[in-house]
Amino acid sequence: MSGDEPTASENLIMNVQLGGHPVELAAEADRRDAAQRYGHYIVRGPLFALAACEPGDVGWRLLTPMTDGFPQASRDALNSRLWFRAKEDTDDPALRRELLSAVDRLESEPLDELTVAGTRYRVVRGDEFFYTHDGKVEPPRPTDPDPAVLDWDDRAADPELDGHVVIDHAAATGVMASAERLALRDLHYRSLRYPADVRADSRSALRTHPGVVLLPAAFRVVERTDVGWEPAINILATPHAARRALADALTTMWPRMYELDAAEEADYARAAEAFRAAGRANELEVGGRQFSVARVARLIRVGADGPEPPRPSDVDPYGPSKIHPTMDEHGNITYDD
Repeated sequence: MSGDEPTASENLIMNVQLGGHPVELAAEADRRDAAQRYGHYIVRGPLFALAACEPGDVGWRLLTPMTDGFPQASRDALNSRLWFRAKEDTDDPALRRELLSAVDRLESEPLDELTVAGTRYRVVRGDEFFYTHDGKVEPPRPTDPDPAVLDWDDRAADPELDGHVVIDHAAATGVMASAERLALRDLHYRSLRYPADVRADSRSALRTHPGVVLLPAAFRVVERTDVGWEPAINILATPHAARRALADALTTMWPRMYELDAAEEADYARAAEAFRAAGRANELEVGGRQFSVARVARLIRVGADGPEPPRPSDVDPYGPSKIHPTMDEHGNITYDD
């Protein structure tokens, strides 16, 4: 290679590591089996989260789960984080003034990046997708984290989704995970069902943020509809958390939401009871509806300056607003009428 040829950015180096631990080997075998069976994927669309980069950090760290459906939700998370830090975590008027100045900006400007007290904050964009085979979504894998003893009541025992995740493109990954990342580098929106500006931004991201980092597997309940699989329940950290959410929805939320009559409500209750009794079942049918616990894949595109922020074509249903009372530099709070 001549000295005039470009070299890869250090931030975009990919390191492959051969796993030797039995758990790593089992997960690697799971990835290989899934790659052979689930050869297609369905892109659900963008997700957003709040990330931070402290001075000296190796990479950006997620502060919130990658589950927000639009950028402003993550901006609001930053607004709240800074406001509560000003309220509870400092007695220094100068630091509180800096934090509250950032809050003031977030109340009126759709900011996707902000540096406050030495920390860079960024709204980070990701894509959610499912692997599929013969019209079915990929279910949880045998090595996915799931409790040994299934508890259908205690949500507090569920692990935190995306807790302490560092978006580090150079972090070592196994052979199959690295191959998956390479295969996904060209993932972008091609279908004409996406508006032209969405497709154009997606193509542009291949150049501006060519790296790919995969987040830990997540899980959600999806429902088969006339147009394909649609989300029925939010993204959760374990297969059993998704199963529990489905059983709860059948007996609490959905009967009221869909105004079921007594017979339909009884059918839903029986279906929930049978689903719980089955233990680790991942499919359920009731009232002509078909649900599956799907394994959710999420990727973040990475460029030389870190993870991709929202794109110009990403849409917000609402803009910035004041979400906390006014506070002064001494911590005095004024509750406006």
